[in-house]
Amino acid sequence: MATIQARTGKDGSTTYRVMVRLKGHPAQTATFERKTDAKRWAAQTETAIREGRHFKTVEAKRHTLDDLLDRYERDVLPTKSPGTQGPQTAQIAWWRHKLGSYTLDAITPSLVAEYRDILRREPIPSTAKDPSKAGPTRYRSNATVNRYMAVLSHAFTIGVKECGWVDSNPLAKVTKAKEPRGRVRFLSEDERAALLEACRNSASPDLYPAVVLALSTGARQQEIMGLRWPQIDLTRRVAILHETKNGERRVLPLSGHALDLLKARAKVQGTDTDLVFPARGKREDGTIAPVDLRTPFQTALKRAGIEDFHWHDLRHSAASYLAMNGASLAEIAEVLGHKTLAMVKRYSHLSDAHTAGVVERMNRAIFGEG
Repeated sequence: MATIQARTGKDGSTTYRVMVRLKGHPAQTATFERKTDAKRWAAQTETAIREGRHFKTVEAKRHTLDDLLDRYERDVLPTKSPGTQGPQTAQIAWWRHKLGSYTLDAITPSLVAEYRDILRREPIPSTAKDPSKAGPTRYRSNATVNRYMAVLSHAFTIGVKECGWVDSNPLAKVTKAKEPRGRVRFLSEDERAALLEACRNSASPDLYPAVVLALSTGARQQEIMGLRWPQIDLTRRVAILHETKNGERRVLPLSGHALDLLKARAKVQGTDTDLVFPARGKREDGTIAPVDLRTPFQTALKRAGIEDFHWHDLRHSAASYLAMNGASLAEIAEVLGHKTLAMVKRYSHLSDAHTAGVVERMNRAIFGEG
């Protein structure tokens, strides 16, 4: 129920103080210069309280985006994998700088869309100490822009479900930047033979077994370089990844040549570290880092005559070989550690023969050979 009181000021002006009281809810008050405004506010506030909308609006006006990002960094970010925490920390810092002082009710879909476009147009700051050596101006890709949007969207989801500070996620109404179809670059049979031969003859004794492991398991470079002997069970023929990009534990089956190489390496492992691929020297703090294979890998590619190829394409190669040897998209996703099939649909054209075989077997079962 609402009550309106007229008040006369020292200067003779009249204002109207309205109070809305509903059982089970704290009283809400406001003051207006016109009685019609007071009545309108009272009616709107009563309706909002009955529908459960009023106090969410109050919370949205009370908290800023900085407050929400503080909550996200404190409670959510530490649960992410180390490989995700670094990029998301930088993404959160960007949103703080641009919109941190805005109250949550002011973060509208149109405002987010505006800053989505700013993200795309804004040059990436150069890290070169000498400006003359900064190189050409670089801009964020659409995929990167979407990662920035994703972390903000997750923060608002927390704001809706756990904080109760907002009643909806403004990102739900913002169109994502269109991403190009995922790159699929994999080694042909001749390229694979040439690369393995170059890796076998590399000055680095770590390059060949690391590349074979990547091609055999489809594991990411960071996952392979971070492997430690306690994670590997040569008897069960598995390597257990406790920290992955998507934050979930994953098991890598080990077989064939990759398993043989690991067994041979296990016999000569050192005592200073349990890393499978350790660097040869110690860091200043006395610890040993994983070996850096960037230069040996680039040298091997050059010697093998392979162009437009990156380490991550070894993972694409493993997935492509799986598809061409009859693995379903669900099986490829399981091996690579993807939660959905969206990321592995890029390999679907390589499994056409397998799909045709499945349909053919189904037709034989139903209609017979004839």
